[in-house]
Amino acid sequence: MVQLPIYLDNNATTPADPRVVEAMLPYFSEHFGNAASRNHVFGWHAAEAVEKAREQIAKLIGATANEIIFTSGATESNNLALKGVAGMYRTAGNHIVTIATEHKAVLDPCKRLEHEGLRITFLPVNRDGQITPEQVDQAITGQTILVSVMAANNEIGTLQPIREIGQICKKRQVLFHSDAAQAVGKIPLHVEESGIDLLSISAHKLYGPKGIGVLYVRRKRPRVRLEPQIDGGGHERGMRSGTLPVPSIVGFGKACELCRLEMDEEGKRLIALRERLRQGIMDQLSEVYVNGHPTQRLPGNLNLSFDYVEGAALLMAMKNVAVSSGSACTSANVEPSYVLRALGIGDDLAHSSIRFGLGRFNTEDEVDYVIQEVIRIVNYLRSISPLYAMAKQGKAEAIF
Repeated sequence: MVQLPIYLDNNATTPADPRVVEAMLPYFSEHFGNAASRNHVFGWHAAEAVEKAREQIAKLIGATANEIIFTSGATESNNLALKGVAGMYRTAGNHIVTIATEHKAVLDPCKRLEHEGLRITFLPVNRDGQITPEQVDQAITGQTILVSVMAANNEIGTLQPIREIGQICKKRQVLFHSDAAQAVGKIPLHVEESGIDLLSISAHKLYGPKGIGVLYVRRKRPRVRLEPQIDGGGHERGMRSGTLPVPSIVGFGKACELCRLEMDEEGKRLIALRERLRQGIMDQLSEVYVNGHPTQRLPGNLNLSFDYVEGAALLMAMKNVAVSSGSACTSANVEPSYVLRALGIGDDLAHSSIRFGLGRFNTEDEVDYVIQEVIRIVNYLRSISPLYAMAKQGKAEAIF
């Protein structure tokens, strides 16, 4: 028996793993000290827990513990990386390279920096949502101080050639930042092997608590320096002031440890579930299209467009399944996803897109239920669509 509703929006956020919650609980009441209080046992216990978490997080990405800077989440980490580099290296150059399909947490800071006088290059992506290392190489100039390319897209799941881009940045002596909020814990990502100098992570994307993130900041070859964006005490090597949320940090560390130990098997299981979902839908419905790279994508991400179906109508009809639309909606306007537009997908098809986000706690039975729900609802919505009827009639007439 499938328990309803079914959660398939794990790219938006993930539920905290029970083992993460268990690790956090003592630090709300038993070990509640401030990690910056160094003159009594309560502070010592908190500081020890924080350092253990740093090591757990660092181990997942191939870093060292003293390169882990705690933030409130990937959005803050991205802002600190972009604005921190722009401020610290302003005398070295005024140019940043990024891509058109980045998360708003990168695009918006870049646009703010652009207003402040920096030059930003937004590289276009191909039909699968990828850029090439050659594009990055050609975009770098003598004034380039930073390249920022996301490891995996939050909407379509496409993976970028991070290692190759890192090699180019090292060769051109330009700092390399990656928003890896969607990738870390889902796919192997090693900062040394990939030549990454700055890496943004968020705990709630990998079964940890909300409100806690990390910015990895390289300390050697080269030593990266940042202009802090929050002042007030000099915490986190002077890069991010503020009292550390010890329970959340403990949970983040535990979540990363679990991902490191279970990621390989979990990835295989999620790919199998994703392909079961994709095939189950596409075998029984025509005019359904996969958005993003067919294979070089996150294990649990499936973004589909259903021609002749409005994505919002499909979402509303799927009352027992939590998924998200590819469209960004505001109260006054409904615009197709800028990510899908960047892929060259037309507005009608972009409006029909649905993102299915599979995660650690999803089952085959849930996937099978969703397949049948999607088929039932899409067939119904198409049956009442005059556009679909006209298209079918036109195809039938074309045969004769």
